[in-house]
Amino acid sequence: MKKINFLLVFIIFIASALRLWQLGNVPPSPDWDEAALAYNAYSIIETGKDEYGKFLPVVLRSFDDYKPALYTYLAVPSILAFDVNTFSVRLPSAIFGVLTVLATYFLVFELFKRKDLALLSSFLLAISPWHIQFSRVAFETNVGVAFNVFAILFFLKGLKRPWLLSVSTICMTLGIYVYQSEKAFVPLLALVLFFVFRKELFSVKRIYLGVAIITGCIFIFPMFLNIVTDKNVLLRAKGVSIFTYQTAVLEDSLEKKNDDIKSGNLAGEILHNRRVIYSTDIISGYLSHFDLNWLFIKGDLIRHHAPGMGLMYLWELPFLLIGIYFLLFGNFPKKSKLFIFLWFLITPIPASATIELPHAVRTMNFLPTFQIFVAIGLVSIYKFFLKNKIFKSLTFFYLLFAIFNFLYYLNQYFVQQNYFHSDFWQYGYKQAVEKVEKIQDKYKKIVVSNQQPLDKSHMFFLFYMKYSPEKYQHENNLGSGYDYTHKFGKYEFRPIEWDKEDKKDVLFVGSPKDIKGGALDTINYINGTPAIVIADR
Repeated sequence: MKKINFLLVFIIFIASALRLWQLGNVPPSPDWDEAALAYNAYSIIETGKDEYGKFLPVVLRSFDDYKPALYTYLAVPSILAFDVNTFSVRLPSAIFGVLTVLATYFLVFELFKRKDLALLSSFLLAISPWHIQFSRVAFETNVGVAFNVFAILFFLKGLKRPWLLSVSTICMTLGIYVYQSEKAFVPLLALVLFFVFRKELFSVKRIYLGVAIITGCIFIFPMFLNIVTDKNVLLRAKGVSIFTYQTAVLEDSLEKKNDDIKSGNLAGEILHNRRVIYSTDIISGYLSHFDLNWLFIKGDLIRHHAPGMGLMYLWELPFLLIGIYFLLFGNFPKKSKLFIFLWFLITPIPASATIELPHAVRTMNFLPTFQIFVAIGLVSIYKFFLKNKIFKSLTFFYLLFAIFNFLYYLNQYFVQQNYFHSDFWQYGYKQAVEKVEKIQDKYKKIVVSNQQPLDKSHMFFLFYMKYSPEKYQHENNLGSGYDYTHKFGKYEFRPIEWDKEDKKDVLFVGSPKDIKGGALDTINYINGTPAIVIADR
């Protein structure tokens, strides 16, 4: 037991170090969502309202993506403790990342009653590139994963100690308050838990089940009320839905279908039907998340993985496949293996009808199933490696490869990412704000571009200037749609038309393509490429 405890403490130490070291500096800058979460937390601290003046919101309007607001509330304590900065807004995600590693140990042990599997799964999650990537930024999906793992753990514990079922229900509902895809994933997860463990669940006294259900209804009611009373809450879901982006495809299919009808081509009529097209796209989107190239080599968007890396280590691939095989055909508890596979299979469903697939953020609920598979693969062939002399010698070289793969990842993430990808992290705003604040008194007006690559620039100025939320709420009477031209104080955020601008007593902040005159100062990306230009003529 002492050895197990020591190893678990060591794993938590590794997880903490990988998630907390240089948290405010790697990645090199907050993205606009992180800045918005931090500023809204600051606004709630100062006024009890979000940036739009809504009192204690359940959903943040933010950039009209209407994200669940729980992460902002989780950031309040760290902002109170460490002020408004990048470290503060990322800290809740890092803490929940470490807690997920710890919870994974207890969850896997609860499922398989094997401490070797539990320790190994926990360790693999602690060093997982996928999990580290989103534990070190204020990505709400990481907290959603944590609540799901907590919910499953307390559910399994609750089958023996029924009062914990209410705790499980609370964790599930909290997940819905933290990230969009949880609204679809959590009900699926609940159905899987009910289906697999229905016999054990029905043996629980009804009073405990009733309390758990009532508790869940109470906790979910504010979000439900928000969804049914505010039509804007679902704008984000509509914005990434394939149904929104299929107009051109459907027009083409309709034209082809009409031709098929005229020519009597029954097969063509079926294939060019919009329902078939939608179904094909959804199935394709679902299957894309099992693409090994995506998982192990290239990943998806730049901000979702380290340079030159996928979401998992290359050395894990054979053990992933071996683990899936042994879990299917090995001597493991039937209900546990059924639950793990169903969890694995339902995860891509919420993302399947969206664009830009495969998508690491919307399917982060895969974790820690991948780590469990790999752990089972490692444990299942461990004895075989020890008994076979040839494989025993090869183990040493494979271990060296795994260590190299891990060290390569550390270099790519903690060193190379900042240098090569600082532009993808909206780097340069902090330096620009500091320089502008020093000379702002010389000008009557300061115009800041809000065109690419300086999208949503007003939020970075609010964040870095710690501009008074009360003043901002009074100065901005924003309507129902997102207003791309923001103003506060002497600052205006809009497109810069350099040749038409009145430049008297005006300071301009823009990208190199926005400003054609002589620059007072230039802020570069970390690789030396010009990022932001400050000019007044």
